[in-house]
Amino acid sequence: MLNIIVCIKQVPMVSELPWNSKTGTLKRELAEGMMDPASRRALEAALQIKENLDANICAVTMGPAMAEEILHQAKALGADEGVLLTDRRMAGADTFLTSHILSRFIQREYNSFDLVICGSQTSDSETAQVGPQLAEDLGIPAIGYINKISVKENTVEVQRHVDDFFETLSMDLPGLVTIDLSAYKPRYLALEGVEKAFENPDIRIIDAEKLGFNDDFNALKDSPTRIIDVFSPTTQNENRVLKGAVKKLVDQLFDEYGKVISSGMGKDLKTHEHDEV
Repeated sequence: MLNIIVCIKQVPMVSELPWNSKTGTLKRELAEGMMDPASRRALEAALQIKENLDANICAVTMGPAMAEEILHQAKALGADEGVLLTDRRMAGADTFLTSHILSRFIQREYNSFDLVICGSQTSDSETAQVGPQLAEDLGIPAIGYINKISVKENTVEVQRHVDDFFETLSMDLPGLVTIDLSAYKPRYLALEGVEKAFENPDIRIIDAEKLGFNDDFNALKDSPTRIIDVFSPTTQNENRVLKGAVKKLVDQLFDEYGKVISSGMGKDLKTHEHDEV
């Protein structure tokens, strides 16, 4: 049997994210949550593998208690197990420590894994760091941004779009892949899946102690990186009306914007005479 671990994440379902300026973290408890779009695609990739092979899918997420909701959703879609890593001491972890916590879980609780699947990046942070860092912590190979995956005995063959061509790669198992946002369109949730999830609603809850962290562990303080500020960029559009003779106006535009345009085109526009109008 192929043992697949899918790392999923609950993200806020809002455009304006509630932000704690003191801790540099999201106030996730104030926003309605959903399964991250990239996580849906990672789960879909695992489900399609399971359709063709004897496989067990364990969906795992790290977050507050409310994140249990997306694990029930994952089981309704076809995952066999759901695991929630939750503890107040885990709150505020950066991507480095998040990857380490996930690695602790896999090595301590699920060491017989074959394949780890992650989304390429999450919609609430867009760092694309957890997948590669998790592979590094586990000491396994990784391939990112894949569009297609097939499992052949103890290897996987993947395809990904790079610039203007497709690249085909193979990797020995165990290994990790991240799924590109353009691939594996998620399936709809079927009533049959919901019924099966209700028949087996159990979600494993694992805290910091079960993962072997000592009493001094504090993810917010122990994380090596800090987010200083998060803000929505402001745009100022100012319309100006220029009046006068065309030649004079063209010269005025060259004087004000010529350097910017020239640097983008790689040539001095002032050396090119404009037509008389």
